[in-house]
Amino acid sequence: MVTDKIATLGRARIAVTVAFVAHGLLSAAWVVRIPQIKEHLGLSEGSMGVALLGAPVGVVIAVRFAGRIIASRGSRATTIAAGIACAVSLVPLGLAWNLGALTAALLLLGASLGLMDVAMNAQGVAVERGYGRPLMSGLHGAYSIGTLAAALIGSWAAHAGVPVPLHLAVAAVALAALTAAGCRGLLDRSADAVPGPPEPPAPGERAPGERAPAAAPSSRWLLVMLGVIGLCSFVGEGAMADWSAVYLREDLGTGPGFAGLGYAGCAVAMTIGRFAGDRVVARFGPVPVLRAGSLTAALGLGLGLAAGHPAAAVCGFTVFGLGVAVVAPVTFSAAGNVPGVPAAHGISRVTGVGYLGLLGGPPVIGFVAQGVGLGWALAVPVGLVGLIVLLAPATAAAES
Repeated sequence: MVTDKIATLGRARIAVTVAFVAHGLLSAAWVVRIPQIKEHLGLSEGSMGVALLGAPVGVVIAVRFAGRIIASRGSRATTIAAGIACAVSLVPLGLAWNLGALTAALLLLGASLGLMDVAMNAQGVAVERGYGRPLMSGLHGAYSIGTLAAALIGSWAAHAGVPVPLHLAVAAVALAALTAAGCRGLLDRSADAVPGPPEPPAPGERAPGERAPAAAPSSRWLLVMLGVIGLCSFVGEGAMADWSAVYLREDLGTGPGFAGLGYAGCAVAMTIGRFAGDRVVARFGPVPVLRAGSLTAALGLGLGLAAGHPAAAVCGFTVFGLGVAVVAPVTFSAAGNVPGVPAAHGISRVTGVGYLGLLGGPPVIGFVAQGVGLGWALAVPVGLVGLIVLLAPATAAAES
């Protein structure tokens, strides 16, 4: 019996790792082909910006309903179905013939990615719970590996002159097969049970007058605080992706090649930090790690911006990525372990708030930069990750 449980958990860990890698591959498979898609459709920067809104809108819509869908179908079935839908959506993305078709394809892609995100994180929490030790950081590291691999493959395809429709069609077939075959070992629906104390007996066995427990107000406040932690981190991640190259190129006068090093350093450092994060969290606990990481991120980015030198700025962006590497994994793990709240429900709530920072943060920084300059505007993430230091105890309270 014990051997069977260990074997089941082992298969589930491999399957959920595949899911995270597949999600990273699906998220980034098309990104490096944006210039070719834009040129083929003859879109202006403004029109392309409108089309690109389709993906985040789809994510927000899907995350809003993810808890209900997973409660009905289970996180295993939802992960596989959403992953296959993600892969299928790459085909119309490559065949889009006008702005409307491109926007619709990106809306479908975003919705599928958002639903898969919540479902696979719920599976990750269940596997982590079965092992009794932190695993989420490594899973998010697997996602980062997927995005890097997709970027490299896409860059090669663009350099080799592979047509966009052919590239995305091949990616769709390969990733649909990877998801369908690689995720079969995910845990069954019992993995989606409410964490915390055992659920009450069936109504016929319940003591007279005893009522089924509901999520306590304290649990709802924990989800709010965890969502704010995610938002504070994701604003910075979005800022690094959208504004670091602009800051290095336009404010510090670097060449286009050097300007790309800012986000590259952040992404690589974040990947390394996530693969090391599980061991660090297991040894020191989530609260000290989040506090130390947030302080490191704030000081690194703050000092890098204050120096006003390209090399210092790249170092600052890199240290920021390392400092916030474990914030999302630890926060999602905590959200999936809030007592009295189903894992998918907790994760969907926290993910929804977090994505507001990822999607809304960069435009806000752009507006701030209009008035005070981009260097000062990038100090906004410094203050927000500093706020994580105060909110970090919520991650321990959620798992108590």
